Amino acid sequence: MLCKRGSVIICGAFIFVAWNVILIFVLSGRPLSQFRSQAEPGKTGDHGGGQVRNIINEVMRVADAFEAELKSQKKILLQIKTHRSVWEDSKDDEKDVQQKSDVEPSPPVVIPILVIACNRVTVKRCLDKLIEHRPSSELHPIIVSQDCGHEETANVIASYGSQLTHIKQPDLSDIAVPPQHKKFQGYYKISRHYRWALNQVFNTFSYTSVVIVEDDLEVAPDFFEYFRALNPLLKSDPTLWCVSAWNDNGRDGYVDPGKASMLYRTDFFPGLGWMLTKDLWTELEPKWPASFWDDWMRHPDQRKDRSCIRPEISRTLTFGRKGVSLGQFYDKYLRFIKLNAEFVPFTTLDLSYLNKKTYDESFEKEVYGAHIVGMEELQASKLSGPGPFRVQYSSPNSFKTLARNLGVMEDLKSGVPRAGYRGVVSFFSRGRRIYLAPPAGWSQYDPSWS
Repeated sequence: MLCKRGSVIICGAFIFVAWNVILIFVLSGRPLSQFRSQAEPGKTGDHGGGQVRNIINEVMRVADAFEAELKSQKKILLQIKTHRSVWEDSKDDEKDVQQKSDVEPSPPVVIPILVIACNRVTVKRCLDKLIEHRPSSELHPIIVSQDCGHEETANVIASYGSQLTHIKQPDLSDIAVPPQHKKFQGYYKISRHYRWALNQVFNTFSYTSVVIVEDDLEVAPDFFEYFRALNPLLKSDPTLWCVSAWNDNGRDGYVDPGKASMLYRTDFFPGLGWMLTKDLWTELEPKWPASFWDDWMRHPDQRKDRSCIRPEISRTLTFGRKGVSLGQFYDKYLRFIKLNAEFVPFTTLDLSYLNKKTYDESFEKEVYGAHIVGMEELQASKLSGPGPFRVQYSSPNSFKTLARNLGVMEDLKSGVPRAGYRGVVSFFSRGRRIYLAPPAGWSQYDPSWS
């Protein structure tokens, strides 16, 4: 651009000089050769020749000076062009460096596994599977927090040496409880232990998220992959507050074996292998309950209309029949939960369908577009077509009756059914997808349905 401008200026200048010479020639009425001869020293002419020579000499002097100035300006313009080119190259280099730094991946996040232990020497089964499937000890350090002071269990944990970090709850004293809660002393100690252990993870070790596993859980091969893929979503989506590896209705025969990669939103807090962030713990810790922490988590005051992510097929399996719950639900449900055996590369999958707006639109269409059927049709296997099908309930009693007959868990916590989302429980039955759902237009849970 600068070269073009310089050429235009030079051409314009020469046209200007030539025009003035021609003008003088025309005004004098003489040929240009005469002007030149008269301008030469020693030549004589008429009485006006000296005046013409002076004019011509002045014009030529101005032209020479103008030409010299143009050459100087052209040189300056060329220098500016050179410097501009260097400057633009420098800016391009800076831009390339900036773009490169923008796409450089940030350091991988560290997600520790917190194992809550007490007096089960079978914690070895839990730890063996965690270490077997762990892809990196740096990205997934294992912290075993032990309560109870049980020496044999402590020895088992210590035998793993540097493969894990062993911390011990310092307060082993009994807790003063209301007389009617004497038999629930264990639940009070568990709640106290959780609070201490989570404070250690977030405040002492300074991690930003954690996956909690109890000492009677066995993990699936893609357990770590599952949580690593969902950690960014949990941190970025304010409508989520946990990610769980557990499906409450995940018994063999009630899950689709061909949908190992399928994930869902649920309003029910599942626990049993779950991830939370430091931000959530900062919110919960000041009001952490003295006992029954899991049911407390399911209360509307804590949940605040937030959801968890759960899988179609569980990534944890509980093998601990004996505990403070005295085998509640174990023989009937828990021991039949199907543990995923297929490794799913979740970190390479598009999980954007779990974003609330996208998920809700698809969910509404899928559930309430399903053909509605009665219990009799389901039990008599009179369904035609591949499904899905919808079974409708309208009260807590009708929900419990239908759930019991369909073989899914029937209890409600603060009005929320296990594995439910917007009141809907999704499960597999005899090769078809079934939705146990409230009428269309559902708006909110009723805590009195408990």
